Amino acid sequence: MATYRILALDGGGIRGLYTAILLQRLAEELPGFTDRADLLAGTSTGGILALGLARGISILALVALYENNGSEIFSRSVWHKTRALVELVGPKYNNKDLIKIMQGTFGDATLNDLLPRHVLIPTFDLDNEAQPPAPRMWKAKFFHNFAGPDSDGDQKVADVALRTSAAPTYFPVYQGFVDGGVIANNPSMAAVAQALDAGTGKQQLDNLRLFSIGTGITPAYIAGDNLDWGLAQWAPKLAGVMLEGGMGVADYECARLLGNNYFRLAPVLPAPIPLDSSTKIPSLVEYANQVDLSAAVAWLEANF
Repeated sequence: MATYRILALDGGGIRGLYTAILLQRLAEELPGFTDRADLLAGTSTGGILALGLARGISILALVALYENNGSEIFSRSVWHKTRALVELVGPKYNNKDLIKIMQGTFGDATLNDLLPRHVLIPTFDLDNEAQPPAPRMWKAKFFHNFAGPDSDGDQKVADVALRTSAAPTYFPVYQGFVDGGVIANNPSMAAVAQALDAGTGKQQLDNLRLFSIGTGITPAYIAGDNLDWGLAQWAPKLAGVMLEGGMGVADYECARLLGNNYFRLAPVLPAPIPLDSSTKIPSLVEYANQVDLSAAVAWLEANF
């Protein structure tokens, strides 16, 4: 079988700009390399990038999308700040600007309109609306446009982008879905599974080539060998621990399954940058331009 190329992009909010600039720099070395991807997988901000690439939007335009709109997306009105403070409920940001930007970017295009480019976008469905006797429950959901009975080809690209990026506590639930980062912030392993599925990707393990890009690893740690913590101490740190941990699990699994047919580009950031810190856009640009890409370029030249 022919080589099957997968490009997988992590979630990370405004740090999607970091990923976009890495993509831009790689494309300067290897023009058109993203066009050779048979499957584009992305979670949250990575989902927006993957859908953009599949739609034929240039990497430079995607970089501009973050630089021009990041402050607008992660902005809070006086009313919104007061509501969150007084009620201690509600998301940190409304999603009106994000909705406007996604609809303006993708219009009424559906996932089928992206073909022949295939996509895989993780989200989390809060209610499957099952009818008795089936249990009503929440579940992971992976939107894709492969042919078959479970295809999501009729779904609007803008809606899928908004579902995968509806980060809990940051944005409202969108159409019953929340951010795919709660289940697969690094979508690499999900992409491998989709590619190997006999009904969709129809590939063999040996012909897969997976290039995975992160949004920058946060230099964080928790000191102490015998911490006797409860909810109050863990709550501010738990989301970060689970996101970073989940990404590491996918990396571990893909490395063991694919060996040298897998490359993970996930540099450690020089300093922590929260996923909603739009004031750090200049720092993200600086950090992304400092990354040594020589190993990534060499792997792509040989495998992609």
